Amino acid sequence: MVIFQCLRNKTVNRRNFNQFLGKISKFPSWIKIILSKEIAGNNTNNLIYLYTTYRPILTYKGNCELDSNKTVFDRNLYNILELIKKGFSLCEISMDTYLTLEEVSSYFLLCLDSGFIEKPENSSILNLADFLAGKTRTGEFLSAGNIITKEQLSKSVDIDNVAKAGRKFGQILVDSGFAEKQYIENLFEFKEDSKKRFIIDHNEIPESIQQYAKTEDKYQKEIEDLKSENKKLKTQLNQLLLMVKTNDK
Repeated sequence: MVIFQCLRNKTVNRRNFNQFLGKISKFPSWIKIILSKEIAGNNTNNLIYLYTTYRPILTYKGNCELDSNKTVFDRNLYNILELIKKGFSLCEISMDTYLTLEEVSSYFLLCLDSGFIEKPENSSILNLADFLAGKTRTGEFLSAGNIITKEQLSKSVDIDNVAKAGRKFGQILVDSGFAEKQYIENLFEFKEDSKKRFIIDHNEIPESIQQYAKTEDKYQKEIEDLKSENKKLKTQLNQLLLMVKTNDK
């Protein structure tokens, strides 16, 4: 929070400070975690930080596909492969392509299944990708990550079946003492925020992957405008970090 102390000490004017806070408040939770890096002691935030900053590695097959476009996937996949080749992380891919993190996770899994990228050494990366892409349910994700045991999962499913339309599954886990409330809340906030596009303004952008792929020309101006705005924000953040370093000397 040193950045905000620096801002409040009139390092920048109040109007710019308020505008900056307004933008920050609308950021998805995972962006805030990356910016603050306040992850110590919070298992959910540690996992989110690990996932969003993960840099996939292109395989030889992925390089060949990128060069030849032989399989004729949609444009998004080739854009993502190009960014992976440049060393982009998952969050950077989302920001650069204007796809949601949920969509990027689906492409990430498609690239894995197609042999275009290497399998992550940390199984948590793959487990979270499956969860965000909707391939696994909450209980399965928590069990695979050793947050709950298989026995606890089985008991929770039994309770859920009896309850029918009662408590949500996450609440059942918390009420049963199988998972911490804060962990579940953070996890679902992250999953919900993974459906949001990280943009600076609210110009119209594609609402689906296919629409994004098929109407590239139509949205090219909007995309270029968004790129310009994002570049300005990154510059502003770098300036703020520089001010903090100067302040600490």
